[in-house]
Amino acid sequence: MNMSKRPGRSLDMKNGRVELAHGSGGRAMAQLITQLFAAAFDNPYLAQGNDGALLPQPAGRLVMSTDSHVVSPLFFEGGDIGSLAVHGTVNDVAMMGATPLYLAAGFILEEGLPLSDLQRIVDSMARAAREAGVAIVTGDTKVVERGKGDGVFITTTGVGVMPEGLHLSGDRARPGDRILLSGTIGDHGMAVLSRRENLSFDAPIVSDTAALHGLVAAMLDSGVELRVLRDPTRGGLATTLNEIAAQSGVGMLLDEAAIPVNPAVAAACEFLGLDPLYVANEGKLVALCAAADAPRLLAAMRAHPLGARAAIIGEVCHDAHGFVQMDTRFGGRRIVDWLAGEQLPRIC
Repeated sequence: MNMSKRPGRSLDMKNGRVELAHGSGGRAMAQLITQLFAAAFDNPYLAQGNDGALLPQPAGRLVMSTDSHVVSPLFFEGGDIGSLAVHGTVNDVAMMGATPLYLAAGFILEEGLPLSDLQRIVDSMARAAREAGVAIVTGDTKVVERGKGDGVFITTTGVGVMPEGLHLSGDRARPGDRILLSGTIGDHGMAVLSRRENLSFDAPIVSDTAALHGLVAAMLDSGVELRVLRDPTRGGLATTLNEIAAQSGVGMLLDEAAIPVNPAVAAACEFLGLDPLYVANEGKLVALCAAADAPRLLAAMRAHPLGARAAIIGEVCHDAHGFVQMDTRFGGRRIVDWLAGEQLPRIC
């Protein structure tokens, strides 16, 4: 999609809808790009008006990640698919220890989507990008027939820069390491599910979707040697820890009482028969470091707004089977296995 600015008649953003012509490559598509995408995402790189963006070469090593977003419904408490598309990819880049710089965005639009909804999504996306300090520099738009797209799907690709000498990877966990979590789990997944199913609870459940690179920067500035960073999105905390355990060939032992869960989320999960350990998050991270460094890392996390409820939730241990286990509040111990199947589809 060439996002250059081109003249054309004004789109009816209040009553208009996406038409197949908006993906045809002709005048209607140019009007959509000019009046919606280019206007919202405006920056010098996008304004080049070419099929790709010519970007300056930063010092350091480049990190690149891509993610597709198919959340249903498109709007939920605390966010929408637009802000989610920015935060999800920014966070994937940040979990490598990199500073996110640029995003590319691909849109699959369904014929009949109200232009007012699309504008709301694009404006939210632009706002999230500005707040994260990243520029949306290029993109693409396609339109599919009514009934074949569920409103809008968004794919974002992010590029960031990582300083020399920093190495974070899922295969670096070592027995004795401490496992830290930046805050409560399950907020995003339950916010989406409650809106999807029109469920109401005594206390509102709000998505935690947020860009985490500022928190990561504060953690790195603490001087602690981080071994692993991950954001527990699809599959939740349980699946993320199983992934790390498998990569590193270690086991993990968690303390259930130390894992923060908002009371409303815990109540909703209990009501629906769900385990918050497997519910998606979009504004939380897991960090592993040496035991001696854990108190200093915890203090750095808690000093940042996005880590105010950070906690040490467990430790890495020797285990040839790579099991993740948890000491329960009732004094027992259980296996925290990989997610089997799809507990909550279309969450992110």
